[in-house]
Amino acid sequence: MDNNIIKIKRALISVFDKTDIVKLAKSLVELDIEIVSTGGTARLLADNNIKVTQIEEITKFPEILDGRVKTLHPNIYAGLLSRINNSDDAETMKKFHVDEFDLVIVNLYPFQKIIESTGDLAKIIENIDIGGPSMIRASAKNYTRVSIVTDATYYDDLVKKLQEKGGLSQSERMLLAAEAYKLTYSYDNIISSWFENYLGSSVNSVASTEIIEERKLRYGENPHQSGVLQINSKSGFGSIEQLQGKELSYNNINDIDAALQLIDDFKKDSPTFAIIKHANPCGVAQRETLVASYVEALSCDPTSAFGGILVANDVIDANTANEIVKIFSEVLIAPAFTDDALKILSGKRNLRVIKFKLINNEKSDNKMLKSVLGGYLIQDRDQFIIDEKNLKTVTSSKPNSKQIKDLIFAFKVVKHVKSNAIVYVKNMKTIGIGAGQTSRVDSSKIAIQKFYKNINEKKQRNGCVIASDAFFPFSDGLDEAIEFGAIAVIQPGGSIRDEEVIETANNAGLSMVFTGYRHFKH
Repeated sequence: MDNNIIKIKRALISVFDKTDIVKLAKSLVELDIEIVSTGGTARLLADNNIKVTQIEEITKFPEILDGRVKTLHPNIYAGLLSRINNSDDAETMKKFHVDEFDLVIVNLYPFQKIIESTGDLAKIIENIDIGGPSMIRASAKNYTRVSIVTDATYYDDLVKKLQEKGGLSQSERMLLAAEAYKLTYSYDNIISSWFENYLGSSVNSVASTEIIEERKLRYGENPHQSGVLQINSKSGFGSIEQLQGKELSYNNINDIDAALQLIDDFKKDSPTFAIIKHANPCGVAQRETLVASYVEALSCDPTSAFGGILVANDVIDANTANEIVKIFSEVLIAPAFTDDALKILSGKRNLRVIKFKLINNEKSDNKMLKSVLGGYLIQDRDQFIIDEKNLKTVTSSKPNSKQIKDLIFAFKVVKHVKSNAIVYVKNMKTIGIGAGQTSRVDSSKIAIQKFYKNINEKKQRNGCVIASDAFFPFSDGLDEAIEFGAIAVIQPGGSIRDEEVIETANNAGLSMVFTGYRHFKH
């Protein structure tokens, strides 16, 4: 048994978010743990027939200044900060008749929600929590004796551990302390950023003016990994609104990020629909109506689309919604939804429906950060969007206007496919996508295999175009496209064997354009 377990005998509970607090308190009482509480929390517990000691009985002082001062008292903070196995502290506690707290349950005023919902300065300031962060920090500092819980999702686990061993081990208390300091750090950042924003029009600031929010996730990529979403901008994830469905997971968020970045490149285009799976597009199409775009995008790879992330650049209407609900999808993202569409989608209760603002890469944070062992990689975001003026024809045959549209569409899509990436397109829809292979030839073969798996009519391949995210190092990648039926190629160019690849294209009668821009995505 862990010798560092501190048996919990007395708990201090003071929460704004009262989710499951009655359930937790009942479990604590059943374990003979004394509960001390404040204000509305104490009233709620008493109303549910839970024995609770009011904070005034401990402080011998009433709540004053409309509740601004209630826990800021030596009888509370001595109970939180007295050190374990310290004879001087023990003597002081005895002298002043102060009892220790072993467990503290606290969460904070919802400052982020307040600043999002009102511009009333007085209301905003009043929702800056003082006592909560102070109790959290004091308890976390004294983790050697005190267990601090700030997240309702931990309540069940806490009760289970108390039932099993009466308290928490030092490593468990220290982990809770770390989570507590993350909360106060994030909370203070939100407040300081709000002040900077409020004063931004009249003062120069060296501090960040972006609101920072941190959301704890159920877990990371896998259940044994922890996960957190930190938002540092009002664009991107700072601007999405979830309209229905289960909470977003780590993997959902990663896929949504890929979806938002892809669809942003099509924000000025005709109705476009994309389906994302494991951060890779598995179908993209552009038509005159969104429902037609969805149907065509789905036809590219319906097997991979199952359980995918759907994203559109236009309003989801009833016709599109009726098609979407025919298969299982994890997330649907669009800039708007009609009321009829939302009614149809509500029949899929677990489908996460997300409303977003087009992220506008040109104006959003243009830096990307990736962690590596012992540090970070930071780079500019890939904001290049292909245009006809970027195309340089390098073959005898030139692409016609219809082919140019397909080539530009294909190069927009391939930008968002994991490298090595190959995309086949015909009539403004993907017909085959090969992603993330160690050989560009293998990516091409996979794209072709997917075509044969999903489209029975081989003639549909004839007249297609092919996009490569990087140059063809050898002509063998082009050989696959020629045999498949491609008639035009778009690639960055820049290989020492460009002339060999161009000669292969000329011999086959293909047109080829270079862009001068590579789109590696790792």
